[in-house]
Amino acid sequence: MEWERAKNYIIIFFILLNVGLGFLLFMENRRYTMTLEQERLIRTVLDRNNISMYTIPMRRFPPMRPLDVTSFYYNYDTLLQILFDNPQAVESHPEIGLFYDATSSDKTILLSIHEGFIFFENPSGKSHTLVIHANGITHPQAIDLTAKFINRHFPDFTHGFPDVPLDTDDGIRIIYRQQYRNQVVHSNFIEFLVTDVGIQQIEMQFGQILGHSGTATMIFSPDEALLAFVQRVRQFTRDTPMTITHMDLVYFQHITYEYGSVCQAVPFYRIFTSGDDRPFLINAFTNEIID
Repeated sequence: MEWERAKNYIIIFFILLNVGLGFLLFMENRRYTMTLEQERLIRTVLDRNNISMYTIPMRRFPPMRPLDVTSFYYNYDTLLQILFDNPQAVESHPEIGLFYDATSSDKTILLSIHEGFIFFENPSGKSHTLVIHANGITHPQAIDLTAKFINRHFPDFTHGFPDVPLDTDDGIRIIYRQQYRNQVVHSNFIEFLVTDVGIQQIEMQFGQILGHSGTATMIFSPDEALLAFVQRVRQFTRDTPMTITHMDLVYFQHITYEYGSVCQAVPFYRIFTSGDDRPFLINAFTNEIID
C-alpha cells in the first residue's frame, strides 16, 4: 500500500516537473520571438521613410554560435583537377597565382588566384553538352549545367531564392552558396557565367567550415536590424521609394587569406531590395551594417 502511494507521488512529481519545464521552454521561446506588435511598429517606421516591405519578416531570433572557418587559402592541385580538362597540360606560376592551359595558343583558358579570390575563364565553354535554343541559353539550361558541376565537386553548395539567375550583357550569372546544417554561409560562394557555349567563367571564394565554436550569444531582433537598415538608407528614400523583397539570417566571414588561420563566421541579417541583387548585410551580434 505504501509503495502504491509512493508511486503516485512520483508520477505526480514528474507531471508537475514536465509542466514546469514546458512553461519555462514556452517563456524562453517567447523571449526570442518578435511579436505582431513589434512587426506593426517597424512597418510603420518603414512606411514613414518611404520603404515598402513585400515579405513577412523573420520572427525567431534565438542565441547563435559563431562558425570556425579556415582562411581563403586553396589547394592548387585540387583546383587544377576540377577546373581544367587536361591538368597535366597546365603551365603553373603559383608564386603569382596564375595557371593556364599551355595547349591553348592564346593562353585564354586560365586560372587566377589572388588574395583568396578565384577566377577561372574558358572562352570556349566548359562541360557544355546541352542543345541550346535558337534564342540562346535558358535559365533552366544554365541551372542544369551548373548544378552538374556543383553536384560533382561541391555538393554542399546550393542555389535558390533569393540568389536567382541574373541576366547580364555577357550571359546568365548563377550563384551557389555553401550550407552548413541548413544555414547559408553567405561568404562561401561559387558564381558562374553561362553563355551559349557553356560555362565561360567561374568565380569562387570559400573557407573550410570546421564547426561551431564558443557559447551561444544573443542576437539583435529582426525589427532592430530593420531599424538599423532604415537609418542607413533614409537619406536616399526621401525622394526615391525602396522596396524590401526578402530578409533572412545567414553566416558571413570577413575576407582573410593568411595561410593556416582560422576565423569566425558570425550571424548576419540579409536584406534584399528591389532592383539590387546585392543584399544589405547587418551583423546580428552588433546590429552594424557592413559596406
